[in-house]
Amino acid sequence: MVSLAVPTLCSLGTQLTSAPKSTKHSCKCACVRAWSVAMERSRFCRRRLEQAAGDEAPRFKWDAFGSDLSESQRQAIRGLSPKLPNRCKALMTRVVCLSPGDENLGALLAFWVKAMKPKRADWLLVLKELKAMDSPLLTEVLEYALLEDSFEANVRDYTKLIHIYGKHKLLQKAEDAFHAMKRRGFPCDQVMLTALMDMYSKAGDLTRAKEIFQEIILLGLPLDKRAYGSMVMAYIRADMLDKAEELIKEMEDQQIFAGTEVYKALLRAYSYKGDSDGAQRVFDAIQFAGIVPDTKLGALLVNAYCLSSQIDEAICVIRNMMTVGLKP
Repeated sequence: MVSLAVPTLCSLGTQLTSAPKSTKHSCKCACVRAWSVAMERSRFCRRRLEQAAGDEAPRFKWDAFGSDLSESQRQAIRGLSPKLPNRCKALMTRVVCLSPGDENLGALLAFWVKAMKPKRADWLLVLKELKAMDSPLLTEVLEYALLEDSFEANVRDYTKLIHIYGKHKLLQKAEDAFHAMKRRGFPCDQVMLTALMDMYSKAGDLTRAKEIFQEIILLGLPLDKRAYGSMVMAYIRADMLDKAEELIKEMEDQQIFAGTEVYKALLRAYSYKGDSDGAQRVFDAIQFAGIVPDTKLGALLVNAYCLSSQIDEAICVIRNMMTVGLKP
């Protein structure tokens, strides 16, 4: 056992202060060395005491979670999938007790990892359950999981996180996650870049959306329906309808057709501007893409003709709609 150095230190201090001034040089050196040893012992003992105090501090109490549940929390626990493995259920029954931003979440997950030794499949089941519950803690748990070796993170996991950030318009967090992924050496694929482009498109940032679109092309990655659609929507939101229409024609030349919502958005934009020619072109493109026009699409075309004071054409469209069984 190492004894506390305080008595030794006091003893040495007394000896040093009581020593006569006429002490020889060798004695002074010996005293200095003794003082240094005493100080080192004091620092060592202080570190030992601090460590002992830390060991005696209250530890994380796993069983404390779930001991006092509200009715809503009890319902959430009852709603958990019965197919969840016990190790996952043990975590989920405690996660439902937390609120977003709760500082206990990190400690809870760390304890779970250490005690249960989860594998990637376990993490995925937990995340799936949180998503099914529409839990606000999904993002925080995914953020934590990405840094855990047992999760075995890949590009698609980061894509999911960026998609969540984009949905909540947290652009800076999405960019940070993207750069963190690149620093870890994960390859940047077309799906990831499309998720980023879709995020910028919905945020109305045409410049960044165009940059990502060009990056996909420069990397030689394939442009699919989703990538084109995100860029078309970015042009529509920027009121650059001619550019959006050009891109749709480029898609058609490659036998790639946009989704119904993309065509509808472009048709709506032309309709509200009273541009009957543009609306008719898009309406024709919709049929060329094999999409059967419904009442809403027909109504947008009628509106375009009405706003441009082409009443006869509007009536003609209404008659055609009625012919195929659509009620205006």
